[in-house]
Amino acid sequence: MRLTLRIWRQAGPDAKGRLENYAADDVSADMSFLEMLDVVNEGLIRQGKDAIAFDSDCREGICGMCSLVVNGVPHGPDRGTTVCQLHMRRFRDGDTITIEPWRARAFPVVKDLVVDRGAFDRIIAAGGFVSVNCGGAQDGNAILIPKDVSEQAMDSAACIGCGACVAACKNASAHLFVSAKISHLALLPQGQAERQRRVVSMIRQADAEGFGSCSNEGECEAVCPKEIPISNIARMTREYVRAAVSAGK
Repeated sequence: MRLTLRIWRQAGPDAKGRLENYAADDVSADMSFLEMLDVVNEGLIRQGKDAIAFDSDCREGICGMCSLVVNGVPHGPDRGTTVCQLHMRRFRDGDTITIEPWRARAFPVVKDLVVDRGAFDRIIAAGGFVSVNCGGAQDGNAILIPKDVSEQAMDSAACIGCGACVAACKNASAHLFVSAKISHLALLPQGQAERQRRVVSMIRQADAEGFGSCSNEGECEAVCPKEIPISNIARMTREYVRAAVSAGK
């Protein structure tokens, strides 16, 4: 296949960015999307030009580093996948593909297609944990948890923090990510003691980072590679209201 790529190029956080056109020749349908970008970069390097900066790590749909908006859709056209799981057979010879970074004030561009998602780390640091000062760890079988509760908690814990939900939301909301981190701990007995403090701290940090409010349209669930249930957002909201009422706010 021969493709035309329209790729966002930006030299640094304070530089002005723009879309530039690149030709991708002899693209195999069996290539992954990132392998195709690797080939394009090899050609740029041979020409003495600056390679296109993009994030990747595991390339197995596990880490969530491959944060690209492909033709306006975070992670591309295939539902329930990351960009590294997207293959070129999804496209046709002669197609024009537009590739951009996540678009959110809380995710500033570092270079080209790379954004700083440190805001997610700061949200987790604000309360996405169970404190360790609680004595020795009990045997796993000593705490009985109903199967439906454990499955809900595991569904929430599957979030890889890729940020696609933020990129898809017209308000750049992080509610699906925050709700996943709050829900999987609030559902389990180990997380009960700090559930009220956790929800208030994490939502406050999300607001401080500049994420917007939930659009209530569900576009975040549609692009989530782990298909985190949007019902978590309603659960998180209830947790926050209870915590705020308890604190007399």
